Amino acid sequence: MLRVSGVQYGRLDSNVTLGCGKSQTRIPVVWQHNHSSALPWHNVTSDGSLVLLHVDHSAQGSYSCYDNQGLLLYSVKLRLGHPPGLLSISCQVPNHTHVRCSWVESVRTFLPAKYNASFRGYAHDWRPCVVDIAHKHCDVDHPAFWQTIHTLRITEANGLGSETTIVRFKLHELLKPDPPESVLVKELEGYPQRLIVSWNFPSSWPVDDAFPLVFHIRYRPHGSIYWSEIYSEESPVVVFDALAGHLHQFQVRARDEVNSDSQWSEWTPLLLAQPWEDYATSEPAVLFPPEDTDYFPFNTKPETSTAKSQNPVPESNLGLVILLVLFSVVILTTVLSLIFVVWVRQRRRDHVSKQELTSMVKMKSMSI
Repeated sequence: MLRVSGVQYGRLDSNVTLGCGKSQTRIPVVWQHNHSSALPWHNVTSDGSLVLLHVDHSAQGSYSCYDNQGLLLYSVKLRLGHPPGLLSISCQVPNHTHVRCSWVESVRTFLPAKYNASFRGYAHDWRPCVVDIAHKHCDVDHPAFWQTIHTLRITEANGLGSETTIVRFKLHELLKPDPPESVLVKELEGYPQRLIVSWNFPSSWPVDDAFPLVFHIRYRPHGSIYWSEIYSEESPVVVFDALAGHLHQFQVRARDEVNSDSQWSEWTPLLLAQPWEDYATSEPAVLFPPEDTDYFPFNTKPETSTAKSQNPVPESNLGLVILLVLFSVVILTTVLSLIFVVWVRQRRRDHVSKQELTSMVKMKSMSI
């Protein structure tokens, strides 16, 4: 329990004692909470101190003690909460010249806090890590990147105490660029299976030959689960195996080219693009032959299919139609052949019967 500038701090779920000023005279006193005589669960000691029992948030506020004549003797504001605990700290290294470390409290204190942060490389002096209290992070510019181990120390303090958290890490393993920016995918006119992908370096990464990046591009037809991949050190990149007539999804990420222990950036948002298509070809005209001429259903002039066709005939259906026509021709030929064979055999039988009848007539005439 601590009293600071008219404010007294106490721990939640504990007993809190409020003294009636510095006077040791044992005179009857009356306590009020927020100008009301209704008080939380309490006891008043013989010296006039007020003991609040197992306090919760409702016990916070202004307390005043008065003598039996109604004269104000003392007033204080009570704030309740918890002392700080250890912090959960994580650091981001978006480039070789900047480190940002943020933290999350492991204990919700319900009290205003102050933070002090410092940073150093191995065997180096401590240097400030500039604190942003509102966003709970601190920043270090131009750290000693060549040092193997770095240490960060953050102290949180409030009206009930303080706690210091120390973490150690390797900057070269935490190095993680921001995602590439201004990603653009364009079609390449005249090439229905090619697309051009371009991007810019992250604005947080220094454009310097000393800090090259390697880029990872992945793409796939929209709806597919399989990615194709390209690695490149420069923009733009040409994709040669896009699926003609289909939308494709694209993403790009980056990593420090020299430091193999560094991390890949996050992927850029999905970007959709479709290869070039030829929309310039016209639809074939529908011709109607004159009534006095034979009509052939097959057009001898070659046709070009276009994206504007409303009812394209699938190749599988066309093959089925051709197969049915051929099958009908075979059946018709077979039937005609059978009819012809039967007709020939019947003529031979008729001829033989006629010859036999003639022979019988001649034999009968001779006998007479």
